[in-house]
Amino acid sequence: MRDPVRFGAVVRSLLSDGHGVFVEQAGHPVLTLPLTEACAERSGVVVGSLRRDEGGLSTLHRTLGVLHTQGHPVDWAALHGGSSGTVAPLPTYAFQRQRYWLEVKPSADVASAGLSSAAHPLLGAATPLADSDGFLFTGRLSVSEHRWLADYRVFDTVLVPGTGLLELVLAAGRTVGCTTVSDLTLAAPLVLPERGAVRVQLHVEAPDGQAHRAVALYSRAEDAPEDGPWTAHATGMLSATDEEASPSVDPRLQAWPPAGGEPLDLTDLYPRLAEQGLGYGPAFQGLTE
Repeated sequence: MRDPVRFGAVVRSLLSDGHGVFVEQAGHPVLTLPLTEACAERSGVVVGSLRRDEGGLSTLHRTLGVLHTQGHPVDWAALHGGSSGTVAPLPTYAFQRQRYWLEVKPSADVASAGLSSAAHPLLGAATPLADSDGFLFTGRLSVSEHRWLADYRVFDTVLVPGTGLLELVLAAGRTVGCTTVSDLTLAAPLVLPERGAVRVQLHVEAPDGQAHRAVALYSRAEDAPEDGPWTAHATGMLSATDEEASPSVDPRLQAWPPAGGEPLDLTDLYPRLAEQGLGYGPAFQGLTE
């Protein structure tokens, strides 16, 4: 009782000699904690054997399982009296985790900001201008909220396709009573960042004497300074009549396939386009012939 036990020195000596597994054979493993602290720097394994009021085989099996998961061999056949026990089948493929929950998107109350809903998935709000008969439409585009837009890439850059810009202009025209996009000139591509978003403004001017309205589409990065410039992407003209909606059709295209036309092989079309830098994901692979 008068001599020091020198427990720590003995454990360090055992670790230096190559011993790395310590099993405390006691009904109440009080030395597990100091053993664990002593083995922290040498990557040793410390387990108990039994515990007070937990002296059954399940506790012993759990201890052996800890040793097994730490990479130390356990003679399971000897444990089960010469048999290998019951083998639980495991998947033959790697465990994968995939979410199936629907992502809930926060709904913005545009009415509380003095605006009206544009009733369009890409245009969030609309408001008439006070000093004219024009309209202002606003929206917010991002890859995270509109994931299908990421299916269209040019040289690995996500662009809103030209038909998407046309759809925005047409949706704004319908709101103000215009049914036709008479013309639309694309000035610059609308690029979407991998992270973050862009703000979109669509200006519809007051109608002229022939019921035509000029339209212009702009965007700016969401994190840009408030006094930063806007990029003009498209300008055009809206019409309240549908006279231009049915232009004359080339007689050669009235029958399908066209006379003298030769079908093209579309096998591996989209992979070939991807090799040239034009990436069409599933949402944009609609070409059939």
